[in-house]
Amino acid sequence: MADTAARPVDFDLHGAVGVRLLGASASDAAAVRRQLGPIERPLSRPPDIEIEYVDRLQSDGPVRAIGRDDAAFDRSSFVLLRGRFKAPVRVAIPFDRVGGPCRIVAERGVGTIPLLVPIVNLTALGHDLLPIHASAFVHDGRGVLVTGWAKGGKSEVLLAFAARGASYVGDEWVYLADGGARMVGLPEPIRLWDWQLRAMPEFGARISRSQRARLATTRAFGAAIGGAAGAPVVRRTAGGRTLRRARPYVDRQLDVQVPPARLFDGRVLAAGATLDRVVFVESVDTLPIVVEPIEGTEIARRMVHSIRHEWLDLWTAYLKWRYAFPDRPNAHLEGLEASLSERLIGALAGRPAVVLRHPYPPDIPALADALLEHLG
Repeated sequence: MADTAARPVDFDLHGAVGVRLLGASASDAAAVRRQLGPIERPLSRPPDIEIEYVDRLQSDGPVRAIGRDDAAFDRSSFVLLRGRFKAPVRVAIPFDRVGGPCRIVAERGVGTIPLLVPIVNLTALGHDLLPIHASAFVHDGRGVLVTGWAKGGKSEVLLAFAARGASYVGDEWVYLADGGARMVGLPEPIRLWDWQLRAMPEFGARISRSQRARLATTRAFGAAIGGAAGAPVVRRTAGGRTLRRARPYVDRQLDVQVPPARLFDGRVLAAGATLDRVVFVESVDTLPIVVEPIEGTEIARRMVHSIRHEWLDLWTAYLKWRYAFPDRPNAHLEGLEASLSERLIGALAGRPAVVLRHPYPPDIPALADALLEHLG
């Protein structure tokens, strides 16, 4: 108990969503800082999301399981039993209240709070901040929003313009405010993959020595697994099949997380920027890179489903909640598609926009070359 914070720990997302930790240990508070980025500051208003940490969750009657060690419920509460990377946790979330004022109760030592970012995003949607899965930056005085399906090239465009002196607004999640006139970011660390660092060696010096060493070790381990799995005497054996299944898992560890300020040499616009141009990214199987005009309304209609896909884990947990408590729906989640559609069309319709189609993985510097003349 000596590690427990004596005072609440508050986080404030652009004055719209407040998160308060009660009874958090130093390690639990640090885990939430990593999730939300450097937005820790005292709240001058009641929090939207309270997270209370306890030594042990109390049960209200018999506990019934949902799935195999995934979730459980009793007469009044619903508890998630798996967190990040399927790690065992015990976190009670009232899914009928997320999106509005709610209190999450977690056992100390949980670390990362499951589903915290999508819960924050759903809450932001009700507070005039429209969350969109995107990257955003300012180049030559113009604010650029880059969006599309996951792995479509958003972060690669951000890196291409970072190398050309752009200022950072956001990556992964960007929020549109004032009807889409302004955009702000969630300043969480930027995930860089090994292949991106090798394509943009100027960023290699901006990761730590220990991160470079870990990447080199993981790369060598993956190559060794691949070589062993492909050896003629192993290829057709059960061991060879196991090694081939293991290789993708190892390759997924070839990433590092870098604070935006380090990657952008301090050029971070914490207060956000105006939204002047929209870039919709798509990966295709042909060359060359193509940039063409596109209607903002079309982008909005597609991104409704991209955002919903990013919240699949939240939706899956909510369906388990509805199984446990079929008479306690959540109006925010039940009306999510209609709400996102209306807000996105209102924010993006009529805005100058282009679609960027490129092969994947892309030639990162060439993305900026292709876009420059269209951002003026």
